Amino acid sequence: MTKRNTKETLKSIKPSPIRTFNDKISGIEGLIKLTLGEPDFPTPRFIKDAAIQSIDKSFNGYSHSKGLAELRETISGYLKRKYDLDYRAEDQIIVTVGATEAIFVSLYTLLNPGDKVVTAAPNYAVYKTQVNLAGGEFVPVDVTEDDFILTPERLDKVLTEDKDIKVLLMNHPSNPTGHTYTAEQIEGLAEVVKKHDIWVISDEIYSELTYKGKHVSVAKYLPEHTILINGASKSHSMTGWRMGIVAGPADVLKQIFVIHQGAINAPTTQAQFAGLAAYSEEGDAAIEEMRLEYKIRRDYLLGRFRDMGFDVSTPNGAFYLFIKIPDWFEGDDMDFCLKVAHEAKVGLVPGQAFGEAGKNYFRLSYAANLENLETAVDRIEAFVEENKPK
Repeated sequence: MTKRNTKETLKSIKPSPIRTFNDKISGIEGLIKLTLGEPDFPTPRFIKDAAIQSIDKSFNGYSHSKGLAELRETISGYLKRKYDLDYRAEDQIIVTVGATEAIFVSLYTLLNPGDKVVTAAPNYAVYKTQVNLAGGEFVPVDVTEDDFILTPERLDKVLTEDKDIKVLLMNHPSNPTGHTYTAEQIEGLAEVVKKHDIWVISDEIYSELTYKGKHVSVAKYLPEHTILINGASKSHSMTGWRMGIVAGPADVLKQIFVIHQGAINAPTTQAQFAGLAAYSEEGDAAIEEMRLEYKIRRDYLLGRFRDMGFDVSTPNGAFYLFIKIPDWFEGDDMDFCLKVAHEAKVGLVPGQAFGEAGKNYFRLSYAANLENLETAVDRIEAFVEENKPK
């Protein structure tokens, strides 16, 4: 038997279905891609300038593995200012290489073999990959019949029936649905979590893109049970900068730090100086400007798709619409998205990329300028008129 084989568990884990589908259609000439969740806005000038100045000043050495001390202080102030959360910079905050790393190191820290992670489905595809890589078992709960919201009653039933569930992995606002939770809904879930004494990993990367009312963090109600994930990728249009945050109780952050340091040593220094600017009060106005533009796009698209007869509920966050494929279409969501890509020249993501619960839906990202969105919807409307039975 050869010793040059790879890890057995990797054989059942596949690459991101979102990016796989995106790659599959990327060669179509003239395609308008509304596939990836990547803001179309440039990173604000003052943030770029902060990074440039750090390069010019030759700040090119390692930072502390937890991140620059002044950046962690700024993040602490940001979380207090925005969400009324209290996290100490010295032992309750770690700067990560994007929210993806923050989630992975949290899962890797918490999970032992046989531990399970429950989440509302449809869900971001990487969650299952990361749970499996960390040695856990992924338990998706289909919430399509509850307006894409996990209710306290449903969570209590699942936790009562399965005592191996150790973590609730929340994502709000949600990718792919854009739906989010009210304070009352969060409070109800918090009571169930406390009753069963489990952990919450709360992915709140889209927190700043909330369109009605203020975003309420799970950590506000469950500070001792919650590992909070956030970052600048979506809010500040900084996906490529890989600027993430993990915050939580000091004792578990101490253990997360061991995994984080072993995996990446320290975040990129220049990106951290950009983060210093992003998380300052100057960044708040830039966030708001982009948020308002996303809302305009959302409202425009909702009107157009409903006029065409599509079944789509109103999301209150992120920059996605999760839309049911029409009843008249013969085929599943994969067939629909491939046909739209080839015939209408519009790139959408099949709902099954977000798990079994996503089948017969598709996700559209409106992180694209309004002109492209208008053209894309015109093309989809022409596709519908041509393909819908008369």
